[in-house]
Amino acid sequence: MITRIWHGRTKAQDADAYLQYIRETGLKEYAETPGIVSAKILRRIEGDICHFYTITEWDTIHSIKAFAGEAFEKAKYYDEDKRYLLEFEEEVKHYETFY
Repeated sequence: MITRIWHGRTKAQDADAYLQYIRETGLKEYAETPGIVSAKILRRIEGDICHFYTITEWDTIHSIKAFAGEAFEKAKYYDEDKRYLLEFEEEVKHYETFY
C-alpha cells in the first residue's frame, strides 16, 4: 500500500469554503478512481492561515497514476484552487504503508 500526502495553505477565512471545494473535487475524484483504499482531509488553522493535508491510501502506484497521471509525483490542482490557495507546492509525498 502507498500513502500519498498533499499540503496546501489558504487564508483562515477561506477554510470552510475550501474544505467544501476539496470535497467536491479531489475527494470525489479519489472515490471514483479504482485502487483507492481511503481518503481523508486534515485541517489546522494557525492564526490567519489554514493548512490542509489530503492523505490518501492506494493499492499500487498504477492506481495513483490513474488519478494523477504518469508524473504522479506532481501535485494535481483543480481550476478553482487558484481562488483559494496561497501557493502551489509542486510535489506530493508518497510513502510505503504498513499495518
